[in-house]
Amino acid sequence: MKNLFVKIAAAGMLMLVPAITQAAEGYSTANVNMRAGPSTRYPAVAVIPAGSSVEIRGCLSDVNWCDVEFYGGRGWVSGQYVQALYQQRRVYVGPQYYRPLGIPMIRFSVDNYWDRYYRNRDFYRDRDRWSRGPDYYYRDRDNRDRDRDRDNRDRDRNWRERDGDRDGRDRDRNWRDDNQRDDRQRGERQRDDRRGDDRRPDRRNFDCRPGDPSCDE
Repeated sequence: MKNLFVKIAAAGMLMLVPAITQAAEGYSTANVNMRAGPSTRYPAVAVIPAGSSVEIRGCLSDVNWCDVEFYGGRGWVSGQYVQALYQQRRVYVGPQYYRPLGIPMIRFSVDNYWDRYYRNRDFYRDRDRWSRGPDYYYRDRDNRDRDRDRDNRDRDRNWRERDGDRDGRDRDRNWRDDNQRDDRQRGERQRDDRRGDDRRPDRRNFDCRPGDPSCDE
């Protein structure tokens, strides 16, 4: 009897597996970004063209975002851009259609989801910041940008100050050079003046004798 119950339970589990893993077929209603998380602030990983078929793997219960598969890639799309066939008509995917369409309600975790699908993406290196939510990531990035801008302004100010100091030193050196040149020129003029004072009178004033024709010059 015990073995019979075990077999019945195993058969029941096998019957549940397809229902758990089954995905609902949906269609994109516009060219829409498939994102790395359930928000427009998460990085875009692909663009799904309008009218393309997607497999809906699950949706969140609190916001209308669904985990979809498109050409082997995985990502998140808002339910307002995805329709599914329900009772011979297409309806936008919403919480009221999750159960009838066989769409499971799931949770989202950056760590688990990104580890599984985005290890080779550039944004994966920032996973720790993204794991706190896109608002935190962008706030942290804005703070880093402000810090970088402040550092750049500080460097610019330091450069200007160094340039100002260098210009001041250059002006001082030019002023000293000008003064030294003026001093040299004054010294040369003074020496020339002294040499002019020391120049002996024309010998003719001493050698001239009465009757010497040179005295008449």
